[in-house]
Amino acid sequence: MKVGVRDIAREAGVAVSTVSHALNGTAPISREVRDRIIEIARRMGYLDQRRIKASIATLSVIVLAMPRDAAREVDTNLFTFGILNGLRRECDRRSIRVVASVSETNEIDTAAVREAVRTEGARGVVLMSDDRPEALKQFSDIGVPVVVINGEDPTMSVDTVLPANRYGARLAVEHLLSLGHRNILHMTWPGRATIRRRVDGFRDALRGVEGIGEPRILEVPSFEPEHAEAAIDRLVASGVGLGGATAVFCAADNLALGVLRALARHGIRVPQDVSVMGFDDTLLGELSQPPLTTIHVPVEQLGPTALRLIEQRLLANDPAMPAFRVELGCRLTLRGTIAPPAAG
Repeated sequence: MKVGVRDIAREAGVAVSTVSHALNGTAPISREVRDRIIEIARRMGYLDQRRIKASIATLSVIVLAMPRDAAREVDTNLFTFGILNGLRRECDRRSIRVVASVSETNEIDTAAVREAVRTEGARGVVLMSDDRPEALKQFSDIGVPVVVINGEDPTMSVDTVLPANRYGARLAVEHLLSLGHRNILHMTWPGRATIRRRVDGFRDALRGVEGIGEPRILEVPSFEPEHAEAAIDRLVASGVGLGGATAVFCAADNLALGVLRALARHGIRVPQDVSVMGFDDTLLGELSQPPLTTIHVPVEQLGPTALRLIEQRLLANDPAMPAFRVELGCRLTLRGTIAPPAAG
């Protein structure tokens, strides 16, 4: 049911004009009365109702720009699909029309995005998984707010929203350390800055811990599970094995799934012989055998957060407003692939 200022006034026992002044800051009102009115308006849902109405008025069309690899419909792309699903649902809820601009290459086509903004009357642009500085520079004068999802802008010229990658990686490794692991192998790939932050978090957790030597980092060509499988196969075939590692922390669930498959094929038990930790918390990790312990990323909140950043800029209408970098917190999801290291 729609709530109006008369409903709030009735509940607060004040005049309608008093409610209006309290909500809009147009006249001096005692702090006690103002706080009571604001609390009632919040509890009755009026503040959310008012915010959504303003959002619809200011943000009716957005352009969603993606490189080709982010739009691939494959099982290993579940992280991106989770982001897109959260964005789509929020746009549907707010009646915001989404104009997709998918590049034919693995880099966003900035000219196509500009044309879509012009022809569709878009009020904002969401860039997915492409944070190349040279590309972001081309959006500096596009005339509408631009937000990068799952990326960083080293020049801080546009808003960005991403997982707290460094914090999440540190959280994962600190948990392994708390179980007694001291020889931890980190498997990663030469990705964008977001992935490098996970390496930073790995190093952060190990820094200063007694009994830890030089951090062990194994880089594979990409996040595809087959690359992780091949890397484990090579280690086992070399006779070195995991080099005494009692745990493998992977920079993505996809890599962890490949590690699990390879270890099982070589008769190495998880978690009895080796613990395996992922990052992202995709559905495939939940279904693996054993179910994957991982770092949960709130992927479905990244899109709604990007929309709020665009709205904030549209409502402020202030060219001097600084760029925002919003990191969403990650948490540990404990399942069946980690345990204390075996004795001896």
